[in-house]
Amino acid sequence: MFTGIVEELGEVTAVENLGDASRFRLRGPVVAEDAKHGDSIAVNGVCLTVVDCEDGEFTADVMAETLNRSSLGALEAGSRVNLERPMTLGGRLGGHLVQGHVDGTGQIIDRKPSEHWEIVKVSLPADLSRYVVEKGSITVDGVSLTVVDAGPDYFTISLIPTTLALTTLGIKQAGDPVNLEVDVLAKYVERLLGAGVEPLHGKETAK
Repeated sequence: MFTGIVEELGEVTAVENLGDASRFRLRGPVVAEDAKHGDSIAVNGVCLTVVDCEDGEFTADVMAETLNRSSLGALEAGSRVNLERPMTLGGRLGGHLVQGHVDGTGQIIDRKPSEHWEIVKVSLPADLSRYVVEKGSITVDGVSLTVVDAGPDYFTISLIPTTLALTTLGIKQAGDPVNLEVDVLAKYVERLLGAGVEPLHGKETAK
């Protein structure tokens, strides 16, 4: 489980094509400092498992399903990526509960800079729009953000200077893909409310 507070702007140093998967090597001295085989690290919002780690770099295998459902398939050597280690029990939840399970991808539609922040408009897949609400939470490329405006096929976010400087959202341009993860609580609520009458420990419960 992650919080969507990016720890480090890392870099892809190599991509190896394995046929039905790819092996990524990524540089991130902060997140790799205490990483070991089997640990999880979120890369642009996608939870990946560390294969090995040394000299400030780590490798991770990415299966075809992840490559097809996220923007990781477009990464190449030199690409910058957002990196975050899992939260620890007792740690501060600075963003919101993020699973690292990408629900879909969007594209940067437009950027409107102002004096102290920037408004970014992002396309939204139709099947995810019902989970996105004004002032709700959404994860974009692994960054926990608050929705400013929610439309039927888009949403907008406001980026502060820190986010612009320390994450990929500061360098992505119109047309670039981004990974999206909606608030998991919204999906659970939908599932429960749509369940109708279901058995609960041998008893029936109705909505």
